[in-house]
Order: sequence, then C-alpha cells, then structure tokens
Amino acid sequence: MTISLIANLPLPAVIAGFLICTLIIASAGAQLAERCDVIADRTGWGEALVGAVLLGAATSLPGIITSVATAAQGFPALSSSNAVGGIAVQTAFLAIADLVYRRANLEHAAASLANITEGALLLAMLAIPLVTYSGPDFTIAGIHPSTIVMLAAYGFGLQLVRRARTAPMWTPEMTRETQEDEAEGAPEENGETPGAPPWTSFALLALLTGLAGFGISQFAVVLADRTPLSEVAIGGLFTAIATSLPELVTSIAAVRRGALTLAVGGILGGNAFDTLFLSFSDIAYRGGSLYHAMPTGAVFTISMSILMTAVLMLGLLRRQRVGFAGIGFESALILAFYAVTVGVLFF
Repeated sequence: MTISLIANLPLPAVIAGFLICTLIIASAGAQLAERCDVIADRTGWGEALVGAVLLGAATSLPGIITSVATAAQGFPALSSSNAVGGIAVQTAFLAIADLVYRRANLEHAAASLANITEGALLLAMLAIPLVTYSGPDFTIAGIHPSTIVMLAAYGFGLQLVRRARTAPMWTPEMTRETQEDEAEGAPEENGETPGAPPWTSFALLALLTGLAGFGISQFAVVLADRTPLSEVAIGGLFTAIATSLPELVTSIAAVRRGALTLAVGGILGGNAFDTLFLSFSDIAYRGGSLYHAMPTGAVFTISMSILMTAVLMLGLLRRQRVGFAGIGFESALILAFYAVTVGVLFF
C-alpha cells in the first residue's frame, strides 16, 4: 500500500521524500554518539562495548528496516545490496573520521583489544554469506540454515568482545596519543548534571531513525522502478549511504568529544551487527534463500568489505602514529578500495 501511494507521486517528489528521510536520519544520528558516551561513562560498560552494541544497533536501524522491508516486498537484490553496501561505506566513514582527528592517526590513538576482536568477528560474519552463496541452495521453512548460524555467531562474538575488555590477555602499548577506553568519572566531576543514563532520549532518537529508514525503503523501490539505475546501484550506493549517515555523524561527533574508542567500536560493532541484515532479510524473504538471490554486485561488495576490514585491522595492530596527509596507511587504502567499489557498482 505504501509503495502504491508513493508510486503515484511525481519523480521529483519521490526524490525529495528520499532526501528528507536522509536528513532526518542524519539529524537524529548526530545526537546518538553523545547519548552513548554518557551511557558508557555512567554505567561503566566501556566505550568499545557500548559502541558495538548500543551505538552500533541504534545507528543500524534505518538500514535493517530498509533491507527487511524490501526483502519482504520481493526485492532481494535491493535488500542484500543495501545490507552489504552499508558495511562498505561505514568502513570508509571511519577513514573520514581519521581525517577529522588531527592529533594522530585514529587507529593509533584508539588502541583497544575489544576493537580488534570486533574486527575479527566482522571478518567471520562476512565470510558466512560468501560460503553460503557458493554452497547448496536449500531452506528449512523458507529459511537458510546459515541465518541461524550467523545469529549464533554474532551472540558468541559479543561475549568475546566483552571478555576482551574485562579480562584482556593482550594490551596495547600506551603512548602520549593513546586514548584509553575508560569511564570519565562521576558526572559531577565532568561538569555534568548527575542523573541516570539518558535512555529515554536515546530510544526516541533510535525510533526516529528507524521510521525514516522505512521511508527510505519505500522511496528506493519506486526509484529502482522509475529510473535507469539498477537495484544493486540504488541499494549498494544510495540507500546504503543514506541509511549509514548516522555512523558518519556519530563517528565524527565521538572523535570531537575525545571518545576515540567509541568511534572505532561504533563502526566495527555496527558493521558486525549489519551482517545480520542478511539474516533478518532471509527470514522476511519468501522466495527461497536470500543468500542465493544476491546479485554479483552484492557478492563483490562483501569481498571488498572483507579486504577493507582486514586493512583496518592491520592499522589497529601496526598503530602508525602519523601517515600520508595526517592519516594512517589503512585509511588511505580504505578510501581507495571504497572508490573502486563505487565505480564497479555504479558502472
């Protein structure tokens, strides 16, 4: 019903609606990092874990709603392209955040075993869809078994991230530029008004981004039908970027607040959570296995995301203080790899 109503609108109105939803997502997402930073301090959970779970999940709501809604409506190419396209662009967003942080290379300053563990989890989660795509095409009650595997793997991975923070068996070498992942003290010590963590405002902002994400999904289907662009290009580029803007905004906001581990953890944790878009979309898609309905463009994007994540992890381990243009080698390579991804998907 929603699509039929939008389909009757003039094309300029459809584009305007898409842009309005994008602005809503960006505006609400701008405030989520601040809420998460306060929650991390007042609960003592740590920036890496809050970034991976709360910030990652909240900023992923627009993307997950877009992927699930389009899968349920019978657009598997658009659904899967949006899911994996968001992971690629969000990794590139981290390189942009590195450009903003001028004191040192962001990956050097945000040294954290929890973030490295999140990166390893992300690589494993990205590998599962590729293995499934090349494996047998069968489902149980319309759901591929890999969907259950991915959900279980994500839950196990979160436990590893938590243990990496609470009982690390490896610690980074502290330098003058290193920003430790620790609570910043009592609210009154930081000049803040004492009180409970801002759960209510956090939930309302997350809800707003989710509703805008549903709007994005409906406008995207009409754009795919009424423009020369393919579902892969619209999903992998336009909806992926639009629904991923909270990650860009929150990462830059976190860097400016000095919450460097939160910025890196938000991207890596959000990307790991975003792989579950494929699982949820497989459940919503009634045409068989979503993994085997993925277009080659989505498979290419997954492969490039694995390459970009591996380079990012090398940067977290190498911890180059300052590199070309004030950023690390990993950020420069990530931006180059994403440019290649955009070129392939668009042309």
